[in-house]
Amino acid sequence: MKIAFAVLRIYFKWFIFGIVLLFIVNTFQRNWSTVLTVTFNNQSYYLLIIAFLVTFFSHIWSALVWVKILKLLKQPMTKKWGLKVYLTTNIFKYVPGNIGHFYGRIFAIHKQGISFKIASFTVLLEPLFMANSALMITLSSYIVGVNKTAYNPWLFIIQMIIMLIGLLAIHPFFINRIFFYFKKNNQDSIQNNIYFEHYPKTILLGEIVFILLRALGFIFTWIAFMPISILQIPLLLNTFSFAWLLGLIIPGAPSGIGVFEATIIFLLKTENFPIQIVLSTIVIFRLISILAEVAGAGLWLLTKE
Repeated sequence: MKIAFAVLRIYFKWFIFGIVLLFIVNTFQRNWSTVLTVTFNNQSYYLLIIAFLVTFFSHIWSALVWVKILKLLKQPMTKKWGLKVYLTTNIFKYVPGNIGHFYGRIFAIHKQGISFKIASFTVLLEPLFMANSALMITLSSYIVGVNKTAYNPWLFIIQMIIMLIGLLAIHPFFINRIFFYFKKNNQDSIQNNIYFEHYPKTILLGEIVFILLRALGFIFTWIAFMPISILQIPLLLNTFSFAWLLGLIIPGAPSGIGVFEATIIFLLKTENFPIQIVLSTIVIFRLISILAEVAGAGLWLLTKE
């Protein structure tokens, strides 16, 4: 039964990837002639450099937030160790399965004397915080009436319930009980100190800043092709957040490739944005994201520690 479920899961991931890839390829084929009309100027290059720098810094910030999670759980790892492990494993997310970076961090923590189960749960806390943060940003658009794309009151209610469940799931009342379950038969003094003393508001805020930085990199990439008004920034911000959230939680291609792009296209096609700008932006932003992650990994691979 377990083998059948594992095989079904693999086929389901490839099915999702195939659907979104077909959608994106079809969209590009129908609009390729207009994409070729997009041009660069000197200002565009400067804006793309800024987009790269912001995206690069967002990954460093995310690494610092991850280190903060370890610190709250009273782990003995140094900040430099955490930054190097996080940034060098970040590129493993492009390995099929989208979990290679998690494995890398779990084994790195395990080598520090932490049990495999606790190391796994510690690492998997991060995407839970990220998902909550992305959903909070997305729902804020409905509350202020900015993001009217595909607005549905029932969808809003469902998302609100999911967000409340997610925020409740990271409460120390539940998190600590899971840790205590893993540590029940473990006498290691370091591992017995693993617990949240209070609600992790700083981690949640840190992940919100991370997603806002990623969105800012996307917006700088966008305005490299087309100027936008201040009123359009919240729409792009919240569209990005929702697309990034789906890329995080929907099984499919590594690092959400395809899911993120397809969501952006779907949400913005009903707006007055030129389709060639949408397509050019998502392609260039994906390249910027990959280069930023490779640069982050390369920077720390050059260090001796």
